[in-house]
Amino acid sequence: MLANDLLGTPYNKAEYRRSLMRRVNRPEKAIEFKHQNVSAVLLGLGHPWITGYKPARNFQLSLVDVVVEYLHQHPDWFEALGRERGVRTSAVKEPPSLWIGPPPTFQNEPPPVDLATADAIARKFDVAERDARNRDLGRRGEEFVLLHERRALGAAGRGDLAKLVRWIADEDGDGAGYDISSFEPDGAPRLIEVKTTNGWERTPFHITRNELAVADEMRDRWHLIRLWNFAREPRAFAIRPPLEAHVALTPTSFLAQLH
Repeated sequence: MLANDLLGTPYNKAEYRRSLMRRVNRPEKAIEFKHQNVSAVLLGLGHPWITGYKPARNFQLSLVDVVVEYLHQHPDWFEALGRERGVRTSAVKEPPSLWIGPPPTFQNEPPPVDLATADAIARKFDVAERDARNRDLGRRGEEFVLLHERRALGAAGRGDLAKLVRWIADEDGDGAGYDISSFEPDGAPRLIEVKTTNGWERTPFHITRNELAVADEMRDRWHLIRLWNFAREPRAFAIRPPLEAHVALTPTSFLAQLH
């Protein structure tokens, strides 16, 4: 069902539920709630879930191990879906439209599940590191924002600036502390670091020491754009320095030198 959902292929949830009812001898409501349990686990793991099966606030922690085991046995499942979806959307010549909003807060976007449990799952399975190592996901996210920037400048009557937008990470390699060099409509520089996930808006992400240094040094120009729900319908929010005002920064590695 999730594969069909992500690829936009029509399917019948009720028929799937009835099929399961015949196999496991459980009532329909119990099966529906179990799907919501699985959605909650997928949320914690930074993955999309089936539309219509809202993550349940309470679920058995043993279910996490079952879902993780399945994903370990099918390591390329989400990546393959992402590539197939990318092939389909790449046929659309019109650049994507993207609304970039403010970062989520407890006031404007209450978490659908117990946040402590979701955070514990994300830490245990290092969801941020997984997304950071997924170069294909990162590149597709950067390209998505690149096309958005060019489109936004063109719509603002600055086609001249749109032509000058550069994909720094692709043309010059990593290390600049940002991925895209763009502009505000008035011509002011706009340096964009893109972080992409297929998961929900609160999925944790990695940021490098160099990116933090550049963000602090160029805080009047530096922007972090967080793309989320990328496998289905990409959404985004922006964070401006100082980053500590919006996120909790946790050291994840240390340099060890002999005395």
